Amino acid sequence: MILTSNRGFAERGDVFGDPVVATALLDRLLHHAVVVQIEGASYRLRGHTDLIPEHTRTNAPITPPPPPKRRSRPPKNGAASP
Repeated sequence: MILTSNRGFAERGDVFGDPVVATALLDRLLHHAVVVQIEGASYRLRGHTDLIPEHTRTNAPITPPPPPKRRSRPPKNGAASP
C-alpha cells in the first residue's frame, strides 16, 4: 500500500481534528512502514509554473522539468499538412 500526502506528521492533528486520534492512527500506520520523504518541486505543477509564487520557484532545490512537447495529429485522408 502506498499513501502520499503533502502534509507532515506534525500537521495531522489539524487534519483529523484531534491530535490524540491522529497520533493513534499514525502509530498504527507507521509501525512497520517505510517512509520516503520527497522534497522539491511538484511534478504535477511543472506545466503551471506561472501559478507558483516567484519566491517558491527561486528557492526550490529542484527545478521542475519542462512540459512535454505536444505532438500534432497526422493529417486526415492522407492530405499534406501546411
